[in-house]
Amino acid sequence: MEVYHLYSGGKDSSLAAWILERMGYDVKLVTISFGLLDNWRHAKETAERLGFEHQVLYLPRDTLEKAAEMCIRDGHPNNAIQFIHEKALEAVAEIADRVSDGTRRDDRVPFLDLPKTRSLEDRFNVAYIRPLLGLGYKTIRELTEMLFIVEIRESEELQKADYEVELRYLLREKGIDPLEIFPKRHYQSRVLGWKTEETR
Repeated sequence: MEVYHLYSGGKDSSLAAWILERMGYDVKLVTISFGLLDNWRHAKETAERLGFEHQVLYLPRDTLEKAAEMCIRDGHPNNAIQFIHEKALEAVAEIADRVSDGTRRDDRVPFLDLPKTRSLEDRFNVAYIRPLLGLGYKTIRELTEMLFIVEIRESEELQKADYEVELRYLLREKGIDPLEIFPKRHYQSRVLGWKTEETR
């Protein structure tokens, strides 16, 4: 059974992919891009190091433009990131019977509540699978520290493949400093590889 899993190369999406594989799924990693940058290659590198198939799925630039408008209007990125994530899930649901992501129990954004989850599944006739939904921060930290070599840096400095990179880039193109919208000291992760061969 194939599952198409939204993948940034970070610890959450990598842990979710590992759990999915242990559950018996044939995991296909999918990184979303808007074509502004080639930052998707960071996720591809991590996917290859972890031994997963990987592909890039391009979303229309107007989706990113709408997200940038939300950032500017709201003065924070929450609604924009939620909007992109929902569009990403819908795009993957167009090509797959099972879609997945690395959203966690304690996430606020992005996160689909129960009505939105049911809506996604009903509209696209898919199963939406979230392996980390029942896991808290402590458990996720323990598992990722056991499994992966992880780089953690401030968002502005980390080479990564999530939605935020191209969104920040577009805001700069519009003459807006992303640090006026995004948290100034926000840390994110990128998985560099397995910690030990025995965990594979």
